[in-house]
Amino acid sequence: MQQKNKPQLLRYGLLLICIFGSFLTYAQTSTITGKVVSTEGEELLGVSVSIKGTSTGTSTDFNGDYSITVPNAEAVLMFSSIGYTTLDVPVNGQTVINVTLQDDLALLDQVVVIGYGSAKKSDLTGSVSSVSSKELNQFPVLDAAQALQGRAAGVVVQSNNGGEPGAPINIQIRGNTSISASSSPLIVVDGFVGATMPQANDIQSMEILKDASATAIYGSRGSNGVVLVTTKKGRSGKMVVEFNTNYAFQNTTNELDLLDANQFAAYQQDVNNNTAITTGQTPAIYNQGTGNTDWQDLIYRSAVTKNYQLSFSGGSDKVNFYASGNYFDQEGLIINSDFERATFLTNVDAQINDKLKLGLNLFGSTGTKNGAATQSTGSGGVGAGGDDVVSLSVRYAPDQPVFNDDGSYNSGNTVGDLVDNPFAIANERIDETKEDNFRANFYADYQIMEGLSFKTTFGLNSENVKQGTYNPSVLEVTAGGVGGRAAITHARRTSILSENYLTYKKELGRGELTLLGGLSYQKTKTEAFSAAGTGFISDAFSFYSLGSATGLLQPSSSLSETVIQSQFGRANYSLDDKYLITATVRRDGASNFAANEKYAIFPSAALGWKVSNEDFLKNSETISNLKLRASYGVTGNPSISPYQSLARFAALYAASNGETVNAITPDQPSNPDLKWESSYQTNIGVDLGLLKNKITLSLDYYNIDTKDLILGNNGIPEYFGFANDEILTNLGEVNNEGFELALTTRNISNENFTWSTDFNISFNKNKVVALINDADLFDDGTPSYFSHDQSTILRVGEEAGLFWGYDYVGVYQGGALPAGTATLANGVAGDPLFRDIDANGTITEDDRTTIGNPNPDYTFGFTNNFSYKNFDMSIFFQGSQGGEIFNLTNVQLVNGDANTTQANYNNAWTPTNTDTNVPRVGNNSNREISSRFVEDGSYIRLKNIAIGYTLPENLIEKIGVERLRLSVSAQNLWTITDYSGLDPEASYFGGGGVNNQRSNTIRGFDFGNYPTSRTVTFSLNATF
Repeated sequence: MQQKNKPQLLRYGLLLICIFGSFLTYAQTSTITGKVVSTEGEELLGVSVSIKGTSTGTSTDFNGDYSITVPNAEAVLMFSSIGYTTLDVPVNGQTVINVTLQDDLALLDQVVVIGYGSAKKSDLTGSVSSVSSKELNQFPVLDAAQALQGRAAGVVVQSNNGGEPGAPINIQIRGNTSISASSSPLIVVDGFVGATMPQANDIQSMEILKDASATAIYGSRGSNGVVLVTTKKGRSGKMVVEFNTNYAFQNTTNELDLLDANQFAAYQQDVNNNTAITTGQTPAIYNQGTGNTDWQDLIYRSAVTKNYQLSFSGGSDKVNFYASGNYFDQEGLIINSDFERATFLTNVDAQINDKLKLGLNLFGSTGTKNGAATQSTGSGGVGAGGDDVVSLSVRYAPDQPVFNDDGSYNSGNTVGDLVDNPFAIANERIDETKEDNFRANFYADYQIMEGLSFKTTFGLNSENVKQGTYNPSVLEVTAGGVGGRAAITHARRTSILSENYLTYKKELGRGELTLLGGLSYQKTKTEAFSAAGTGFISDAFSFYSLGSATGLLQPSSSLSETVIQSQFGRANYSLDDKYLITATVRRDGASNFAANEKYAIFPSAALGWKVSNEDFLKNSETISNLKLRASYGVTGNPSISPYQSLARFAALYAASNGETVNAITPDQPSNPDLKWESSYQTNIGVDLGLLKNKITLSLDYYNIDTKDLILGNNGIPEYFGFANDEILTNLGEVNNEGFELALTTRNISNENFTWSTDFNISFNKNKVVALINDADLFDDGTPSYFSHDQSTILRVGEEAGLFWGYDYVGVYQGGALPAGTATLANGVAGDPLFRDIDANGTITEDDRTTIGNPNPDYTFGFTNNFSYKNFDMSIFFQGSQGGEIFNLTNVQLVNGDANTTQANYNNAWTPTNTDTNVPRVGNNSNREISSRFVEDGSYIRLKNIAIGYTLPENLIEKIGVERLRLSVSAQNLWTITDYSGLDPEASYFGGGGVNNQRSNTIRGFDFGNYPTSRTVTFSLNATF
């Protein structure tokens, strides 16, 4: 009997043990709560709280509070946050654990990314500025580069076309270091050289490398500075889901105050009357039109921008991941213009074992831009700027209607050039650009032995850009005569990059040594083609029906390849955590340079002294940090097209026996000595921290001599027969000298209220030191239909891009001319008066001189950040002082063959209004380039103001949300400036369009720019 019941008793016993064991386990499980603060008592948001050795974790809320369930009393909680020392706390039966995190000097001092590695900011010997993710996302931007404006000393950021959706962004670090080559910095994203900037929400930090000590590791591509972008990574713990969305309303910041139809008719009659005085003929009678049209009001609109981003991140001790997707949709301020883009980013990092770590970075984007024709060059087959809706909106007669009686578009402009009306062009012209980008970058990091690691990366980047334009036949002037005009251009750029390097770290006595050595290989291939045609039976197919064109224009196609292969090395040594030395060298070989000059070596050296670690200062209560830095080095600039050093032929059409045949002609001779531009850079800096680093200050002085400038030499005699009259050669030198200051203060920091301030200011002086035979070089920043072909000058001893023209000295009042002055031909009272430089009594081309300087004396940014309990506020000002603007729009508006401003008409000279500096309307000038159109472009702009509120945790935890922040911000809200144009941040490049040289030397011109937007943005940030 007893034996028969043994199995049953055993089962009951096991069941009791399991129940008891479960009870014990449940009894040991407990919930821990607490608060995390800094040493100053500030509640810390976003501190990671995890159970050590597991993937279980949470993070602190806005008040620094957390709650976590632990499995047993032996558990250990790990508290970690960037800028603070990681802290492990055993539970030991506690249910409330409050902790204070200590400042981690290695992190609070910022572990910053440098080329092929990272370093404590306190150990840097070069000039490096850092911009955090928080700063990059204080207001919504399409391109993360826009968020750099005013954030880093020495960095100037500007859109190439105002507020145009999808417009390229131009970054310049420490001035113009070149003339014909690019002055844009090298962009490196997660180690991929020459990558596309990701969207701002995906970026963890940006480092701007400015001096040779910091940039020489990139050798031939470091002259213009380097922007290192690090995207967000996952970390062990629970999965974090974040959703960000912005909804913005946009309007133009400014419109010109022009004449209405009646005023315009009176103005035109005055023009005719005054013109007759000059010519001696009978005045023409102006017949007023039937319309009263505000063309600016027709082409501009209120616009909406939408932005959505969703990200996932998390991982374990072995694998971490971050993935995000973004959708951006922006309406343009000009009708029928917009930009739409979708992007994704994925980062995966896997610790395979104690020695091997693998990682993969994937990025992709696809976008479509529908553009409006702006910044007309006056060329491109339409002539007279007839495709530019912004300039046409102030040129086209306001007394003309939008439509004719038969419903067709009015194209009967009564003054000036015969052009289509701006509403018709904005409404009917198609300009579509599609761009796709994909990047994959893989790395493996292997710990060979203690202190020695090897890292290899392999990446691929592919960009495709296709632009199609179509001017339909309903645009009578632009395309009616040819039955429609269509064009397609396509370019594909692929780049592969392989880099392999060793890093060795070793403590040597009282010092620390870090050695780096590696190899790099990058190959870039660009394929392009274009085709165009005229004469279409229907406008319905836009530019997708070139085969039906009756007039095919000459197509083109091209293929180019460049290769850069390099060897590089760097040594960092720190002695007693006081004395620092950095030495860097890179040897680059580039295929786009000549046979004798394909390789060059770029060295640099830097010293640093942590004075505050010396015995006489280390216990100072006032000076928390004091470091002196000095560096010198050489970097290069290879940013020219390939094959420029080779002898080349050019294809052309020729006639033989009455038939068109293919032919070639010599294009240029070879230059076996064409090489890099080289920049020799000196930097001296001071980093200072006061009162436990509540005040931090960085000062830098730099001097950059760029030698062996790549310039076009037109000294080859024409009888040699070369089609290209400007052969690239290394002749010339420019210098940039400047001073930078960056100041951060933590003004107030207590339990409920914090206030911090960031301020930076940059001074840069550019000078042309040498040119080919030291002869002046002229260029033109005006539309091609303007009467002059020289409006800028490069002159030895002067800054680059000075304005060139007549020196306006006032209005001629009649009678004897003031000494040293003259008018243009047939001048009478009321006409403009100019300085007669050659003193021959007449104004000719020889009387032109330098009349203005577009280069600012200094630029600055000023930010104040406040927080009170759950509220936060940021106020950001940005500005520029001293740079002048050539107002080409005013040149057009006072010419008499367009509309004009109220100010010009009301203040113009008349026999009864002689006390004025504005010449009579209809005077004897013809879009003359003179100093009367040069204005002060200084400004101070309230770039952004943002107010946010983070909802209390007890209100949102029921809906499963960990953190929810709502905010409203306004961009470009207020500007102080004396400039009379639409916006002082102008960038027009003239009749030649945009290229390297023009972006360096055609500066400060304003004509037909896409308007800058004033924006109000509502934002939501939710973390789950």
